[in-house]
Amino acid sequence: MQLLFYFLICLSATTLGAISGIGGGPINLAVLYYFFSMDTKTAALNSLYIILFSQIASFCSTVFQGKVPDVNIVMLVVMAAGGILGGFVGRSFSRKMRSSHVDILFRWMLVIILAISCYNLYHYSNML
Repeated sequence: MQLLFYFLICLSATTLGAISGIGGGPINLAVLYYFFSMDTKTAALNSLYIILFSQIASFCSTVFQGKVPDVNIVMLVVMAAGGILGGFVGRSFSRKMRSSHVDILFRWMLVIILAISCYNLYHYSNML
């Protein structure tokens, strides 16, 4: 029964992340923190694993359906390199930061994401 609860919580979180268009990161962190009693650093690491596997599934689905869009290969390589480098730099900072500082950073990032979401809601509601 407990596994079913965990499955439903994770299914809901990843679905909400996909629908909202902000990705799963902030939602995953909140779910892992509150429902699985993880500290922020552990939740962030596990969130990356969840995102990795969900993106692999999405990529495979896109490939198998034959719906791979045309991509500028140079831009793709540069973005991938930036993502990989950002992962290493972020991990380095995370190791040096106390959990309380990571919590503060996470809260500020949520405020920023909320502000961007409110702006987008206002800006794009005029287009409906």
